[in-house]
Amino acid sequence: MQVDFYHLTRSPIDRVLPQIATRILSDGGRLLIVAEGQPIRNRLDASLWTWSAESFLPHAQQGRGDDSLQPILIADTIGSGNGARNVALVDGLWRDGALDFDRAFHFFDEDRIAEARLAWKGLAGRDGVERKYWKQTQNGWEQAG
Repeated sequence: MQVDFYHLTRSPIDRVLPQIATRILSDGGRLLIVAEGQPIRNRLDASLWTWSAESFLPHAQQGRGDDSLQPILIADTIGSGNGARNVALVDGLWRDGALDFDRAFHFFDEDRIAEARLAWKGLAGRDGVERKYWKQTQNGWEQAG
């Protein structure tokens, strides 16, 4: 399984996440988005509808319809209510339940950098876990280290 650490330094999560979600959906995948707080879940819900004038990303918040039908599901905890094999942790908090997926995206900003470093170190040497660290530059995302 692959864990991608995304250090948000230039763009907020509601501008970055839709781009990744678009790639996952275009490859036929599904995505579970996990955030502890309702305000961030509401903000992401709105941004997935409006991020591009040409399209929208089909999604719902957990419990607001049939979760199993949602290509993108926004939830407060890790689960697989929509059958996703990709999970995005968008509130800066690592959850070991993400290791049950094929790929995890761990987004964090400067306020959560200490927690992200602990998660990075905690995943070192785990069987079957490949870690990648991405940083924002003026030219876009670059893999570091």
